[in-house]
Amino acid sequence: MPAFRQVGEKQLPNPVLCMAWSPKRDLIALANTAGELLLHRLANFQRVWSLPPNENTGKEITAVAWRPDGKILAFSLGDTKLVVLCDAEKAEILHLFPLENPVSCMHWMEVLEESSVLNSFYTSEDESNLFLPKLPTLPKSSTSSIVCRLNILVLGGGSGFVELYAYGMYKIATLPGVPGTCSSLCLSSDLKSLSIITEIRSADNDPEICYIQLDTGLLSDCLPEVTRMARKFTHISTLLQYLRLSLTCMCEAWEDILMQMDLRLTKFVQEKNTSTQVQDEFLELLLWGQSSPELQALLMNQLTVKGLKKLGQSIETSYSSIQKLVISHLQSGSEALLYHLSEVKGMSLWKQKFQPLGLDSAAIEDAITAVGSFTLKANELLQVIDKSMKNFKAFFRWLYVAMLRMSEEHVPPELNKMTQKDIAFVADFLSEHFSENEELFDRKGKYFNVERVGQYLKDEDEDLVSPPNTKGNQWMKFLQESTHLKESPLLFPSYSQKSLHFVKRMMEGVIELCLQKPAEVIGKSVKQAVCLPLYTVPESSENTPRLFELPSLYNDKKTNMHYGVFCMPEISPCKLYLLRKFTDPFRPVPNGLMAIDLSNVLSHSIDDDAVGASSDCVYSCQDARFYDDETLTVVLRASEEENRGRVLAQLPLGSALSCEEEFNWDPSLRLDQQSGAIPVKGLVLENQWRDLENMKAQFVAVNGIRKVACVLSSNLRHVRVYEMDVEDEEDEERPESQNASSDQDGLEETPAIQGEAEGRETEGGGQRAKEQLESGEALELS
Repeated sequence: MPAFRQVGEKQLPNPVLCMAWSPKRDLIALANTAGELLLHRLANFQRVWSLPPNENTGKEITAVAWRPDGKILAFSLGDTKLVVLCDAEKAEILHLFPLENPVSCMHWMEVLEESSVLNSFYTSEDESNLFLPKLPTLPKSSTSSIVCRLNILVLGGGSGFVELYAYGMYKIATLPGVPGTCSSLCLSSDLKSLSIITEIRSADNDPEICYIQLDTGLLSDCLPEVTRMARKFTHISTLLQYLRLSLTCMCEAWEDILMQMDLRLTKFVQEKNTSTQVQDEFLELLLWGQSSPELQALLMNQLTVKGLKKLGQSIETSYSSIQKLVISHLQSGSEALLYHLSEVKGMSLWKQKFQPLGLDSAAIEDAITAVGSFTLKANELLQVIDKSMKNFKAFFRWLYVAMLRMSEEHVPPELNKMTQKDIAFVADFLSEHFSENEELFDRKGKYFNVERVGQYLKDEDEDLVSPPNTKGNQWMKFLQESTHLKESPLLFPSYSQKSLHFVKRMMEGVIELCLQKPAEVIGKSVKQAVCLPLYTVPESSENTPRLFELPSLYNDKKTNMHYGVFCMPEISPCKLYLLRKFTDPFRPVPNGLMAIDLSNVLSHSIDDDAVGASSDCVYSCQDARFYDDETLTVVLRASEEENRGRVLAQLPLGSALSCEEEFNWDPSLRLDQQSGAIPVKGLVLENQWRDLENMKAQFVAVNGIRKVACVLSSNLRHVRVYEMDVEDEEDEERPESQNASSDQDGLEETPAIQGEAEGRETEGGGQRAKEQLESGEALELS
């Protein structure tokens, strides 16, 4: 009776680059060479959704990681240097941020340290909910919830690039001085240390694989303060994204049709034969009811009565939408941002607790001032919108009546009444907005700027074309005459000549500087505690994707131990090496390095047939991943594949870890140069293994919590999934196994058929998967 039950098998059209099981659900995420991110369910390997490559995000996925609660999936893109957070239920992009370097590996962990201070903090209610109204939702926004317990996304790349992001959003540390390119990362759950596998290249020698342990003691010692600061800064990062999306919606609400009046008037100036000013032409029409033939042609032939009505409706609709967004979204978001920054400033003044983390009260004060300036600019835009709506309403009403009279059509009685006050109002509007501006024509290609709202939404560094007139403003006059208030830090600067977009970018820059300081201070506190050169990688093996290659890292949360497992095929192909270190980098560990002999691991199997078949086989390890604290899942390869191919097995580590023989590491030599002295422990499996028939298995991804495994072939296209704690019954048919062929035959001979099958699955199976996600068995996202 074979161990493990096969529950799915599939030939994929594109090679797989990354595999990651959800920590909470029977779901596995795959990234392939076509730039797709795929989510499959364990049962029959059914596809749940597919996220195709996007020009805005990128097409080259380099790493994948799940948030510890299984609700969000993070992936990195090498071509655009972005990290994207994706909703695991809907395949929606929740958040993305740029990096200076492409990411080669990532690890997302949750802090499990328990203390009375932390417990009281986790259970306490976020006071911001008591003081701030709930922000209205935006059409394009999807906010990811901040779970109480601190979790950290660790990113690693080339040239010593390592960064830590609290809740996957706020950068809390930039770690300098890590040599080489990171291929694997593991931050301990107690935050005491970070284990890294790096590949160090030199011009003369083969790439060298090293194990590095970094001391992150400051994060561990200041865990309550780090958690509080991280939550605040994550709120701030989320609010900045909210304001960015609000401004995008405002820009979309502003329509190009609003520019028609400016462009038509400019064309009129260029084509008219008279030297009369445009505002004089309109004033004559206002006062005497008569117009020049040129103005009449402009109004009746180009603008038209119908066009004027449509333009008036567009302006009213557009301005009303922008006004609502400013009041409900921009102002609410700014107030929330100001609240959280003020709380962070209070934290920074508690120097005993927060100064070691790099909170700078002066930088936070600058950020508060920048948010105040942004709020002032938003209020200024509201005033401009309000004034423009009144002006345009009166102007279009008058012009509509004038054009009806020109066309000798009936004028409704309610529109025919015009008081002296209305005439004066329109005359002031004409004199202010309809004067020809040669400088504006040189800058923008038009003589007029009748429409004043659009200039605030332009993402330009130039000054406003028509800034607000403050000549009669008593407050501005009072400030200019007061020597004490003129440069007072208590007053927010207004930047009256700049657009809303410009002030927003300035605010983002100041807040970014405020957020960077703690990341730099915490990063500088991290020191290298251990650096162990392991072995060299021959150039011939570099065609294998580095994402799948050993060593792999694991953190045992119960014993506070870092584990690393690796092979040295050039030195000892039949041995698997196990390295372990305490998460406290200064605490020595007994039996820190040992080797497991795999050569006769299946020799005394219960299955008599297997004994005969395997007695002459010598096994080597293709891949190994930690299933749980006491078990390794390995893919083994027989030396004589004609007798036996690949094997999936569970290796119990208890006997290996009980080895009492110590290894004395010579720091002047690489490990492969002293491998003969490493203690070796032999293992014999009973029934925790099974043959992988018709498959050149090479790699494996496991989840010990869900008790599942996914095996990938050497050509990266053939996958099988197994339930690991269930045995296959002999008469049970394996799903799709009868139709599955060897890697090359099945994929190379029938590419068209495979593509059609994938298409049918997307249509039919995708709908079934959607229904499952919407049912009670779906992913429960808060």
